[in-house]
Amino acid sequence: MHRHVIFVAAVAGLAATCGAQAADTHASFQCTYNTQYDVQIKPDGIAFTRDHGTPGDVFMHNGQLRVDGRDVAVSSADAARLRDYEQQVRELVPTIAAIARDGVNIGYSALSTVVATFAENSDERLRYQQSLHEKEVVALQMIENGLDKGEWKADDDDRAFGADMQQTVADMTGDVMRNVVADALSGDSSRMASLQARTSSLENSLQKALTEPAEQLAQRAQEVCPRLTDLDRLQQQFQFRLAHGERLQLLSSDTDRLDKARQYAQR
Repeated sequence: MHRHVIFVAAVAGLAATCGAQAADTHASFQCTYNTQYDVQIKPDGIAFTRDHGTPGDVFMHNGQLRVDGRDVAVSSADAARLRDYEQQVRELVPTIAAIARDGVNIGYSALSTVVATFAENSDERLRYQQSLHEKEVVALQMIENGLDKGEWKADDDDRAFGADMQQTVADMTGDVMRNVVADALSGDSSRMASLQARTSSLENSLQKALTEPAEQLAQRAQEVCPRLTDLDRLQQQFQFRLAHGERLQLLSSDTDRLDKARQYAQR
């Protein structure tokens, strides 16, 4: 019995780790930058909008800038920077869309591999895989209806990759582990042998389904980070100021937030 309990714990750890990795395939994509704005790319310009905070509505095109419905006077140098900013955003969004799509595919492929390994029978396996397929389709539709159309919602990555997939992992792991425990504690040597064989094959299967593609995806995502740094550098170079004398900041870094928190704590 003690050996069985240890084996169950090992399998549980493996399944949980696989699921967590699948849910976290997008982590390296996050870099250290974030935005509070929804972004919509249009033929006649790019709109940055948010429901809370000011400015709430920023629109730029061909070196011209409108903030909260009012035109902002800019120098020729800032007009050039605005054109550069707009062009970089236009080029960046399709790249992000491709990475997001591949991240969804890799994550759900890994979850399907775990299900195929530990499902109790073909009917159960089919049910799990159908459920995963439906969730994957929803996540891909979010990308198709958003990023692929030039629209970025500030919370889309959390919805497509974070809470939804984490809940899927939790549900799937719980169901799978009930089967694992039943097999391990059944006292049936053939079921134990089958479980051990399936567990041994899982690592090799995941190497193909998750590890190698995820590493390639991480490399592509890493190449996005310097482009975000370039955008941040551009916005720091803007010489114009907004209505209350502040800079226009469409993109912020986690470092900026930490610095502000430290300054507030020291008051």
